[in-house]
Amino acid sequence: MRLPTPTTTSLLALALTALPALAAEQVTTEYTLTNDCKRKTQRGDSIQVHYKGTLASDGSKFDASYDRGQPLSFTVGKGMVIKGWDEGLLDMCIGDKRKLTIPPAFGYGDRAMGAAIPAGSTLIFETELMGIQGVDKDEL
Repeated sequence: MRLPTPTTTSLLALALTALPALAAEQVTTEYTLTNDCKRKTQRGDSIQVHYKGTLASDGSKFDASYDRGQPLSFTVGKGMVIKGWDEGLLDMCIGDKRKLTIPPAFGYGDRAMGAAIPAGSTLIFETELMGIQGVDKDEL
Protein backbone atom coordinates (compact mmCIF):
# COMPACT_ATOMS: atom_id res chain seq x y z
CA MET A 1 0.00 0.00 0.00
CA ARG A 2 1.35 3.39 -0.97
CA LEU A 3 0.54 6.39 1.20
CA PRO A 4 0.11 9.84 -0.29
CA THR A 5 3.18 12.03 0.01
CA PRO A 6 2.93 15.58 1.34
CA THR A 7 3.36 16.86 -2.23
CA THR A 8 0.50 14.69 -3.51
CA THR A 9 -1.72 15.77 -0.63
CA SER A 10 -0.88 19.45 -1.25
CA LEU A 11 -1.69 19.14 -4.96
CA LEU A 12 -4.99 17.44 -4.20
CA ALA A 13 -5.93 20.14 -1.68
CA LEU A 14 -5.01 22.85 -4.18
CA ALA A 15 -7.13 21.22 -6.90
CA LEU A 16 -10.13 20.92 -4.59
CA THR A 17 -9.92 24.56 -3.54
CA ALA A 18 -9.82 25.62 -7.20
CA LEU A 19 -13.08 23.81 -8.10
CA PRO A 20 -15.47 26.55 -6.88
CA ALA A 21 -13.47 29.17 -8.77
CA LEU A 22 -13.60 27.09 -11.95
CA ALA A 23 -17.34 26.61 -11.59
CA ALA A 24 -17.78 30.37 -11.15
CA GLU A 25 -16.00 30.88 -14.47
CA GLN A 26 -18.60 28.96 -16.49
CA VAL A 27 -21.91 30.10 -17.92
CA THR A 28 -24.77 28.57 -15.97
CA THR A 29 -28.10 27.96 -17.63
CA GLU A 30 -31.50 27.67 -15.98
CA TYR A 31 -34.15 26.27 -18.34
CA THR A 32 -37.26 28.26 -17.42
CA LEU A 33 -39.45 27.12 -20.35
CA THR A 34 -38.67 24.33 -22.80
CA ASN A 35 -40.55 23.13 -25.86
CA ASP A 36 -40.26 20.10 -28.10
CA CYS A 37 -39.19 20.79 -31.65
CA LYS A 38 -37.52 19.19 -34.63
CA ARG A 39 -35.11 22.08 -35.26
CA LYS A 40 -33.06 23.73 -32.50
CA THR A 41 -30.64 26.63 -32.78
CA GLN A 42 -27.21 25.83 -34.22
CA ARG A 43 -24.02 27.81 -34.77
CA GLY A 44 -24.51 30.04 -37.79
CA ASP A 45 -28.28 30.47 -37.36
CA SER A 46 -29.71 33.97 -37.60
CA ILE A 47 -31.91 34.19 -34.50
CA GLN A 48 -34.20 36.69 -32.79
CA VAL A 49 -34.01 36.88 -29.00
CA HIS A 50 -35.89 38.94 -26.43
CA TYR A 51 -33.95 39.53 -23.23
CA LYS A 52 -33.62 41.37 -19.96
CA GLY A 53 -30.12 41.93 -18.59
CA THR A 54 -29.35 42.56 -14.92
CA LEU A 55 -26.24 42.74 -12.77
CA ALA A 56 -25.70 39.77 -10.46
CA SER A 57 -24.20 42.10 -7.85
CA ASP A 58 -27.33 44.17 -7.15
CA GLY A 59 -30.05 43.06 -9.57
CA SER A 60 -30.15 46.38 -11.39
CA LYS A 61 -31.45 46.20 -14.97
CA PHE A 62 -29.02 47.55 -17.57
CA ASP A 63 -30.89 46.67 -20.77
CA ALA A 64 -34.00 44.92 -22.08
CA SER A 65 -35.21 44.32 -25.62
CA TYR A 66 -38.73 43.97 -24.17
CA ASP A 67 -38.64 47.71 -23.34
CA ARG A 68 -38.04 48.48 -27.02
CA GLY A 69 -40.64 45.97 -28.23
CA GLN A 70 -38.10 44.49 -30.65
CA PRO A 71 -36.03 41.33 -30.17
CA LEU A 72 -32.32 41.40 -30.94
CA SER A 73 -31.35 39.71 -34.22
CA PHE A 74 -27.87 38.22 -34.70
CA THR A 75 -26.02 35.15 -35.93
CA VAL A 76 -25.39 32.83 -32.99
CA GLY A 77 -21.98 31.24 -32.53
CA LYS A 78 -20.12 33.74 -34.72
CA GLY A 79 -18.81 36.25 -32.16
CA MET A 80 -21.41 38.95 -32.84
CA VAL A 81 -22.46 38.93 -29.18
CA ILE A 82 -20.74 38.06 -25.89
CA LYS A 83 -19.38 34.54 -25.60
CA GLY A 84 -21.94 33.65 -22.92
CA TRP A 85 -24.74 34.23 -25.42
CA ASP A 86 -22.95 32.40 -28.24
CA GLU A 87 -22.75 29.32 -26.03
CA GLY A 88 -25.87 29.72 -23.89
CA LEU A 89 -28.36 30.16 -26.73
CA LEU A 90 -27.51 26.99 -28.66
CA ASP A 91 -29.88 24.00 -28.82
CA MET A 92 -33.00 26.09 -28.18
CA CYS A 93 -36.46 25.68 -29.68
CA ILE A 94 -38.53 28.71 -30.70
CA GLY A 95 -40.39 29.82 -27.58
CA ASP A 96 -37.80 28.43 -25.14
CA LYS A 97 -36.77 30.64 -22.24
CA ARG A 98 -33.46 30.47 -20.41
CA LYS A 99 -31.81 32.36 -17.60
CA LEU A 100 -28.09 32.71 -18.27
CA THR A 101 -25.63 33.66 -15.52
CA ILE A 102 -22.54 34.88 -17.32
CA PRO A 103 -19.24 35.46 -15.48
CA PRO A 104 -16.92 38.25 -16.69
CA ALA A 105 -14.77 35.88 -18.79
CA PHE A 106 -17.83 35.10 -20.95
CA GLY A 107 -19.21 38.65 -20.84
CA TYR A 108 -17.30 41.93 -21.02
CA GLY A 109 -14.32 40.88 -18.88
CA ASP A 110 -12.45 43.72 -17.23
CA ARG A 111 -14.07 46.34 -19.47
CA ALA A 112 -16.87 48.58 -18.27
CA MET A 113 -19.75 49.04 -20.71
CA GLY A 114 -20.81 52.60 -20.12
CA ALA A 115 -22.04 53.53 -16.67
CA ALA A 116 -24.53 50.64 -16.48
CA ILE A 117 -22.11 47.68 -16.48
CA PRO A 118 -19.00 47.98 -14.28
CA ALA A 119 -15.80 46.18 -15.25
CA GLY A 120 -15.65 42.58 -14.02
CA SER A 121 -19.43 42.19 -13.76
CA THR A 122 -21.30 38.90 -13.69
CA LEU A 123 -24.38 39.34 -15.86
CA ILE A 124 -27.78 37.67 -15.69
CA PHE A 125 -29.88 37.47 -18.83
CA GLU A 126 -33.46 36.24 -19.00
CA THR A 127 -33.81 35.21 -22.64
CA GLU A 128 -36.61 34.06 -24.93
CA LEU A 129 -35.99 32.67 -28.42
CA MET A 130 -38.50 34.36 -30.72
CA GLY A 131 -37.37 32.96 -34.06
CA ILE A 132 -34.79 31.21 -36.21
CA GLN A 133 -34.50 32.65 -39.72
CA GLY A 134 -35.71 30.11 -42.29
CA VAL A 135 -37.46 27.92 -39.71
CA ASP A 136 -41.24 28.09 -39.68
CA LYS A 137 -43.23 27.29 -36.56
CA ASP A 138 -44.96 24.57 -38.62
CA GLU A 139 -41.61 22.73 -38.67
CA LEU A 140 -41.51 22.56 -34.90
